[in-house]
Amino acid sequence: MICSVHTLGVTGIRGSVVTAECYISNGLPGFDIVGLPDAAVKEARERVRAAAKSSGMSFPVSRITVNLAPAGQKKAGTHYDLPILLSILSAAGSVRRPRSSSAFLGEVSLDGRIRPVSGVLPMALAAKKSGIETLFVPEENGPEATLARGPAVIPVSTVAQLISGLNGETTLPEAPPWIPTRENVPEADFKDVLGQENVKRALEVAAAGSHNVLLIGPPGSGKSMLSKRLPSILPDMSWEESLEVSQIYSILGMLTASHPLVTRRPFRSPHHTISNAGLSGGGSNPRPGEISMAHKGVLFLDEMPEFRKDTLDMMRQPLEDGKVTISRVSGAVTYPAEFMLVCAMNPCKCGWYGDPSGRCHCSEQSVQAYRSRISGPMLDRIDIVVEVPAVHFEDLRTRAEAEPSAAIKERVNAARGIQTKRFDSGSMCNARMGPEEMRRYCALSDECAELMKKAFEVMGLTARSYDRILRVARTVADLDGSPQIETRHIAEAIQYRAVNMGNR
Repeated sequence: MICSVHTLGVTGIRGSVVTAECYISNGLPGFDIVGLPDAAVKEARERVRAAAKSSGMSFPVSRITVNLAPAGQKKAGTHYDLPILLSILSAAGSVRRPRSSSAFLGEVSLDGRIRPVSGVLPMALAAKKSGIETLFVPEENGPEATLARGPAVIPVSTVAQLISGLNGETTLPEAPPWIPTRENVPEADFKDVLGQENVKRALEVAAAGSHNVLLIGPPGSGKSMLSKRLPSILPDMSWEESLEVSQIYSILGMLTASHPLVTRRPFRSPHHTISNAGLSGGGSNPRPGEISMAHKGVLFLDEMPEFRKDTLDMMRQPLEDGKVTISRVSGAVTYPAEFMLVCAMNPCKCGWYGDPSGRCHCSEQSVQAYRSRISGPMLDRIDIVVEVPAVHFEDLRTRAEAEPSAAIKERVNAARGIQTKRFDSGSMCNARMGPEEMRRYCALSDECAELMKKAFEVMGLTARSYDRILRVARTVADLDGSPQIETRHIAEAIQYRAVNMGNR
């Protein structure tokens, strides 16, 4: 007897339909799973056998062969347990054969419970694209699966419950669509930051256009404090952005049943000891790294020169392309990585180079060696470089409250709204403009072109630096509500690249 049950698999963040085919024949009892299964899939043999007996079903004592098709695609994960079990029981005649328009996901425990699995959202989206009408998932994954807004989602908690429903003995209710609710999560506010108005302005520009930022200043000047308040002024996420980010977190198993959708832009802050694979992603079954977890959000690198140079340079290609490709013998996997890079560093090893107090005794050679840990090509990919001076005593003593994040965010949302209309996309921003968009929206008047020419010659800019200045100027103009880039916008954008790092 042969029986086929549909399920789904994930490669990267792309789901695909997989078929569990079971063939039961006479001969010595055995149980084989073929179709490039990994260790977790092979171990399903013991789980499904125990789950069937715990649920009151007789497990066939025959020669059992389960093929996961297409056989050339690597299968990984425990969500194949449920379709493997159903294909066996259906082939044995113990369970009514599921409809061809249904698919099943779930890990089974030895006592017959169905446990939640990771990657349900991309698989549900793949089910919608493939025309699957009904999707059976673990109960805890039900809200996540409904985000696909496609097939009917049937949450099940035990194998016995599922079998009873398939045999028509009971009715399995459909999960209602999960409706996003506003999270009341307390955020650090810019109103707590005294002084540093020039840095706040730079971060506002960066948030409005998703530009990369480098903050340079002595210890205690507020670099980390300012950076950690950046999420409070980031623009609201569109539905498409939330869905794309949530797929990454779904694969990593970081979504919860109570809130299965990422609605706030990610803010990732890895330690400087992070490995290359931890930052970009990797493993035998490649998983997303920090740069993908920061997709559509912020990747904050505190004490940037303390990171390994090869680790930093590894981000050069993702910063340009907005994606990272991880190649292994079994194949290549591509993850999205459109993140806003925010970095903080001291001006020298001791941190006080250039301070009026004269407490720095670093030599010019040591200062140069410290700053050269950031390569020229990497620095060239940073749009905004800002010096963060030490806070003055008068600023600390003031009783006046600084501008709150809510007021800054209103301006940022207004500027991002202009970009959404301009590019006719809820996920496109100025930092991601290509050559064609720049020709259309970054046209310069003769006066602006003359100013750019002087800056290009005096500062020794590269072609990439020139493009990045234009993108920042476009963002400054959007914050100003100006349809055209004017000289004051160009001047502010040039100012953000005027800090001398000594290696350009």
